[in-house]
Amino acid sequence: MANGFGTDFIIQAEDPQAAAHFYVEKLGFKFTDDTPSMVSLHGKNINFFIERGPPHGPVFEVYVGDVQAAKARLVEAGCTIVKDEPHVPRCYVRDPNGVMYNLAP
Repeated sequence: MANGFGTDFIIQAEDPQAAAHFYVEKLGFKFTDDTPSMVSLHGKNINFFIERGPPHGPVFEVYVGDVQAAKARLVEAGCTIVKDEPHVPRCYVRDPNGVMYNLAP
């Protein structure tokens, strides 16, 4: 099983633009894209996305190689699938420790 952390993470906020201003003004991120449904911010070592929606905490990206196999293995180990949208592609998993991540190939 290949794995590794990506440089992307995402949160959801009711007002992505207002949330983004905090990170730009207080932490020095730079706006790189701004649409009504998502704001993209980039820092030196990380890409931060703020999507419109109810807050669910941060989602880290983890590269697993085979998403379907990793998903099955993680569910068997007690993880919960929070959001599964293969067409995006997106598969959010919350592990038994409360950490949420997106499985990426």
